[in-house]
Amino acid sequence: MKYLIKKTAILAFVLVFVSLSFVGIFAKEDTADVTVLFTHDLHSHLLPSRADDGSEYGGYARLMHVIREQRQKHPDAILVDGGDFAMGSLFQTAYATSAIELRMMGAMGYDATTFGNHEYDYLQKGLISMLNAAASCGESVPAIVQANYLPPEEGEAGYDAAMHEALDNYGVRDYIILERGGVYFVIFGIFGLDADDCAPNSGMKLLDAAETAQKTVDAARAECREKYGAEPVVVCLSHSGTSDREGEDYELAMNTQGIHLIVSGHTHTRLTEAISVNDTYIVSAGEYGKYLGVVELDYATDGTCTLDSYALIPVNAKTPEDKEIAALVESFKASVESDYLANYGVSFDEVLVHNDIQFETVKQIKATQHESAVCNIFSDAYKWAVERTGQPVDVALTAAGVIRESLPTGNITTADVFNSASLGVGTEGELVAVYITGKDLKNALEVDASVQPLMKSAQLYFSGIEYSFNQYRMIFNKVDYAMLRRGDGTLEEIDNDKLYCVVTGMYAGQMLGSVEETSMGLLSITPRDKDGNPIAADELVNYVVHDSEGNPVKEWYAIASYLQAMGGEMDEQYAGTDGRKVVYTSLNPVKLLANANIFTYIVLILIAAVVAGIVLVVAKIAKKIKRK
Repeated sequence: MKYLIKKTAILAFVLVFVSLSFVGIFAKEDTADVTVLFTHDLHSHLLPSRADDGSEYGGYARLMHVIREQRQKHPDAILVDGGDFAMGSLFQTAYATSAIELRMMGAMGYDATTFGNHEYDYLQKGLISMLNAAASCGESVPAIVQANYLPPEEGEAGYDAAMHEALDNYGVRDYIILERGGVYFVIFGIFGLDADDCAPNSGMKLLDAAETAQKTVDAARAECREKYGAEPVVVCLSHSGTSDREGEDYELAMNTQGIHLIVSGHTHTRLTEAISVNDTYIVSAGEYGKYLGVVELDYATDGTCTLDSYALIPVNAKTPEDKEIAALVESFKASVESDYLANYGVSFDEVLVHNDIQFETVKQIKATQHESAVCNIFSDAYKWAVERTGQPVDVALTAAGVIRESLPTGNITTADVFNSASLGVGTEGELVAVYITGKDLKNALEVDASVQPLMKSAQLYFSGIEYSFNQYRMIFNKVDYAMLRRGDGTLEEIDNDKLYCVVTGMYAGQMLGSVEETSMGLLSITPRDKDGNPIAADELVNYVVHDSEGNPVKEWYAIASYLQAMGGEMDEQYAGTDGRKVVYTSLNPVKLLANANIFTYIVLILIAAVVAGIVLVVAKIAKKIKRK
């Protein structure tokens, strides 16, 4: 009997073991581990960048080392990017002619990327040239996917046959389907509303993100089922942006079905944890290659995915460099020096000035309304550079949104300056000189005072003017003092009807023209020619400042020349601020109402009307009580 029981127990154990083995086999057949490696907002940062504390981060050679490590762990991983792969360093100067960024991504093994708003900084002409250069380079380049940001079709306003030809030549599509380790992936691209606002001259049509995404997902999944008999992992490369459970990509996930993963670019967000919403995971790894994002998903053959792990792998000075990519970067650096910088008589790593001043970071610049020494340098440099051409200048300005990096301590090089003022070369990144009325000049000051709390990038920094504003005053009437500050330090009243020459960068100049729309018609700034005739936004290219040899004056070169003219050491005047912008708070009635304009009067009238209404109601009630 004991023998029979023992045999039965052994047989039962074997059956259970075999059953579990079959379950494991079937489970393995029905599920798979998939890995997605990702970046976004690389902004041509092929070389390492300097952090605020002086340490280094990023750099394609170091990033490549981390990518190789992850590929050893996950041989079937896909590598994707969320857009804005260009514009942000001296390498962008070869964007239109050599397509350096896409060629680098091809050498690093990227499977796909999408367009960000800065890919349109060179306008359609530059994008066409870049796509054709990349398509004809004979090297591996990543697929480009874009579903809802498209050029006008034939017969529509703005149609450009060359744009369509370039997109076709490169092979830009709404989505691609690729296979890795027996798992199929659908990868498609989406462009956001804010990204469109940041590309005012793209010439593209923006289609509804959620509606287009849903159509794209449905069509791609149907194609994958029909061709390969499989449900795909759906990855969206979105240049829209997100933060902690809010933003355009969060809304995209809320309003679509079937997207497993959104790689969220544009806002330079670093999400330490994936956001889960509506069966979609949203991930973001920060800018400039600071991190490589790694997403591991458990994929089931019925098309469902669950997050297994998510990590951001840091790329910093401790990260070894990949020798092959390092050599490629150096070769591109040499070509930029010979093909671009040689025209300006400077080199990539040339020291312009030594600096012992700890300037604010870009984050600190945008955080609060205040005068900034480093921004004073930029606006002073613009005024100085244009005056050297013989053009008299009343005021120069720059905006927080166009300052990409601050100036570091220690030796400041050509590359450092370019990185700080790198919003394009072409028609972007050039200084323009226009005229505006004194009234509009005051409106520009009011934009700085009133709009900045709503839009951090709208904070303005001026040269040639001093002003103050009370943050407690009525919106669009916060400025209570403004005077022109001439070169010799004398002050001059601003005449509302007089024309003043104003210098700024092309990008900021185009944005100033949109103030009326941004302020819902309450403020307006109209760029004009010297005779007072209005200038349309697309005509600003005709007002670019040129030097004595006929070359356009670039923002970065104006700053570089200004620093170089300091004689080796940073000018001590920039160790602090000089009172050209005074920001304060006061509830003193005199301070609140001094120099009141129509906005304050309207509000005061409304308040008075409300108070009068309350008094009348109270009086009636009191009269009824008295009668009773």
